[in-house]
Amino acid sequence: MGFLSVLSTAHKWIAERAGSGDIVIDATAGGGVDTLALAQLVGANGTVYAFDIQQEALDRTAKRLEPFIEQQHITRPKLVLDSHSSMADYIPHIEHGKIAAIMFNLGYLPGGNETVITEPASTIAALQASLQLLRRGGIITCMLYPGHEGGLEEAQAVESWAAALPTDQAQAVIYRQLQRANSPYLIAIERRNA
Repeated sequence: MGFLSVLSTAHKWIAERAGSGDIVIDATAGGGVDTLALAQLVGANGTVYAFDIQQEALDRTAKRLEPFIEQQHITRPKLVLDSHSSMADYIPHIEHGKIAAIMFNLGYLPGGNETVITEPASTIAALQASLQLLRRGGIITCMLYPGHEGGLEEAQAVESWAAALPTDQAQAVIYRQLQRANSPYLIAIERRNA
């Protein structure tokens, strides 16, 4: 049968903590796979914010979601052309502390310019902001890709940040295949305090 893939595990853990009508964030829209999964999870009454620094990524995301929006199965996501490190500036203050789930899928846009990658400094700033935006019991999932240029440094930075979180603030877990050092892996953080 095998274990779930790291991305399927991220989606499963989010689905256990978010549902219809919730507010969720895709911190790295990319091709829109996670944005669509989040939109389907929260439904027509939910709110989805999706961030990316590349217009190409937001265009792909919009194209992927359009058939579902037209069928009125999901609400139109709020697509933001900016760094995920600025996410708190785009989320209305009334929604701070009410976000159910935030997904990060780091690295580069598949099929796009592979030299445009997420960077450790902006990713850590975004993760810190995410923790403040989450509600109690909310989850952050972070897909890490140590196998590409710059990916290992970013993965190590995220791991160090998550490991240093006070346990009364959050709990962090890691899910990875131990026999393949360069394979993608998942870190998830659940907010504990209010």
